[in-house]
Amino acid sequence: MSATGDLFTTTALKDRPLAERMRPNSIDTYIGQSHLMAEGKPLRRMLQNGQVSSLLFWGPPGVGKTTLALLFAKQLALPFYTLSAINSGVKEVREVIQKAQINGKAILFIDEIHRFNKSQQDSLLGAVEKGTITLIGATTENPSFEVISPLLSRCQVYILKNFSEQELLQLMQQALQQDELLKNYSIELKETAALLKFCGGDARKLLNTLELVINNCDTSQTVVITDEVVMQIIQQKLALYDKNGEQHYDIISAFIKSIRGSDPNAALYYLARMIEGGEDPSFTARRLLILASEDIGNANPTALVLANSCFQAVNVIGYPECRIILSQCVVYLATSAKSNATYMAIEKALAVVRDTGDLPVPLDLRNAPTKFMKNLDYGKNYQYAHSFEGNFVQAEFMPEAVKGTTLYEPGNNPRENEARAYLLRCWKEKYGY
Repeated sequence: MSATGDLFTTTALKDRPLAERMRPNSIDTYIGQSHLMAEGKPLRRMLQNGQVSSLLFWGPPGVGKTTLALLFAKQLALPFYTLSAINSGVKEVREVIQKAQINGKAILFIDEIHRFNKSQQDSLLGAVEKGTITLIGATTENPSFEVISPLLSRCQVYILKNFSEQELLQLMQQALQQDELLKNYSIELKETAALLKFCGGDARKLLNTLELVINNCDTSQTVVITDEVVMQIIQQKLALYDKNGEQHYDIISAFIKSIRGSDPNAALYYLARMIEGGEDPSFTARRLLILASEDIGNANPTALVLANSCFQAVNVIGYPECRIILSQCVVYLATSAKSNATYMAIEKALAVVRDTGDLPVPLDLRNAPTKFMKNLDYGKNYQYAHSFEGNFVQAEFMPEAVKGTTLYEPGNNPRENEARAYLLRCWKEKYGY
């Protein structure tokens, strides 16, 4: 190859991150997920036999979900289409299905399939059922909650685990020995604790951080990687915050989970990461507003009021002063009692509605603005609660088909325990509080 050709090849390689360059292209070079990929295990048997049903890979980021999908496509020699649920919808799904029908069969890989709504997931059912496409979905969320039942029933779910320390070390050694760029350098991996700690079991993050460290060293001589060298470079380079990339989602996820977990120190740390990276404060405040209801709810109703005030104030003031308001709100939410009872209640209610359809509203609860409606007994025998002692009357408000269904289970905290006691006095026999 000419010198010009070498230059273009090297440039093309550098444009691809190390984790992308090191994707295995055969079963034998795949590292990790031994419970699924070791000899005799289910996914390896599928690949060897060429008999693959639709699959869902559930696991944290960077554990090989996309890599496995690519291996399946290569092993089966089928057309391979990939969609991201972040920026694809029903239109894109139908286009892929039409192409698969022309070719006879294809693999469709959907990353973050949990982000597809019900109608988008519905659009897959026919093609999956007929075998027009073999669906491989990747999700970081529990499929039981995020994937509709008809689609879930048509797919085998496999849980992918974080890489072990031994597997991560193996991945790094493989990269140093086999990568077309790194194998040209003299690199001594003297200490690995910092790299392993930073990646948190995420192989993609590990390999890309390893490359970042090497690229910031003098490769004209032996590169000695120590924990100190790694931490210096990480602090210089990775404090940057990619508002449009994966790190954006990682940090906001850690931020919300820290508040939910009642850790104000971790929450403030991730808040600072977002502030330093120039994150839109309205985005952060909006997430706090959602969390105040989803994760605190009636355990402390004031949390929603404060979060709403924070959202309004942040939009009026902006940086740099709004950092103080965000900090106040974050600490308040993190140190508040927690309850997801109302969030779970509406999810249960929606499930009941989807399962039972448009049940008729009891006649006594219907509005009767016209004589015709009154003649149909609309509103007849309605019992006005305030006309009874304690402003309460035992009555039936649910449609007949779902009466007695308990949707709201109060959380175990002082405020909701008060609510539970009240409901127990009112509805012990009906709902069992």
